[in-house]
Amino acid sequence: MPTTLPMAQHLEGIALATARLDAYAQSTGLEATVPTCRGWTVSRLIAHLGMVHRWATAIVRELPRQDTERLEEEGLETADPLTWLGHGSDVLRASLRRAPADLDVFFFLNDAPAPREAWARRQCHETTVHAVDALSAQLGRVPTSVEADIPPEVAADGVDELLSGFATRPGEGLTSTQRVEVDVRAVDTGDVWRAVVSDGPLQVVRTGRPQEADSVVTGTAAQLYLGLWNRGEEMRCEGRDVVSFWRDRMQVTWG
Repeated sequence: MPTTLPMAQHLEGIALATARLDAYAQSTGLEATVPTCRGWTVSRLIAHLGMVHRWATAIVRELPRQDTERLEEEGLETADPLTWLGHGSDVLRASLRRAPADLDVFFFLNDAPAPREAWARRQCHETTVHAVDALSAQLGRVPTSVEADIPPEVAADGVDELLSGFATRPGEGLTSTQRVEVDVRAVDTGDVWRAVVSDGPLQVVRTGRPQEADSVVTGTAAQLYLGLWNRGEEMRCEGRDVVSFWRDRMQVTWG
């Protein structure tokens, strides 16, 4: 099951995360550094997210391919970056609401729902993660899950997308000559993912029940969400150290 959340909740998540990023950026300033994105300032963060929103909107609306470098430059050069960001977020959500249920467009992750729902989900988590980045700029450090305040059901959905959608892609490099079975357990929502690391692509299933494993990774859904996105330090690991392996190998970048 690729998602258990309705599209309306993903759209609410985009709106909430955009508003939070706006608030963090206003209190921090555009030139503040972002501890969770090495080498970035808040201004660069806004330009990146605004670009992604516009790129996704064009796909949902079946418009011509967008020049992403030009969009980022637009975000960096605009006189009011936060208004620019908010406008892009509003247009994205409106486009998703208006899109037909049987929308047939490109999507790039494994184990995904239908394209309209898949894009709503992806942009919910894209925006949520980058709001956490803006929070890290405000705090000057990696935030805790309590400070990030991500609803458990949204966090669990994001863990599922990351493990089943991103991490299972062949190019991610999550391979090992030795087979390792991993249980990832969200202690508050009861969600459990079974991951098998081998010399092939990572295999992940959402099992819903704990099993014996070579490594057990636990935390609340929000702690797992932040930890697996390399934005948090609260998830715990027993047995084989797969957390270091994950952090060394799993670096989702724009490309």
